[in-house]
Amino acid sequence: MMEGLSRVLYVDDDADLRALAELALGAVGGLQVALCADGEMAVETARRTGAQLVLLDVLMPGMDGPAALSALRADPDTRALPVLFVTALDGADDRAALLALGAAGIIPKPLNLMAMAQQVRAAWAMLRHVSYQCR
Repeated sequence: MMEGLSRVLYVDDDADLRALAELALGAVGGLQVALCADGEMAVETARRTGAQLVLLDVLMPGMDGPAALSALRADPDTRALPVLFVTALDGADDRAALLALGAAGIIPKPLNLMAMAQQVRAAWAMLRHVSYQCR
């Protein structure tokens, strides 16, 4: 059974959004937040920090979010790590395509800083429920 959520990794190339997410998830949400600026570092940072959940920007230079998700899934240490995409892509087709890649959910941009931790915890609770139901 999944333990309570306490450690998240936020991956985004925008330094301002990383700082805002750290504030929203850490100071407001009470979570331990690790930050990463690009998809290339996501796997290593997730492993090093013991993140329980990854919030992954979709559009980044170099390795974008979908490629980073693929890299997380290819590594045995991070294969089962839940990932929420963080994106301004809000079309139904965009959302469906991202979920089809194996994301556990989507957090929309612009970020709602006061609700972000609640959104993440709700996604975590849903994952716990699904995990429990599948036993």
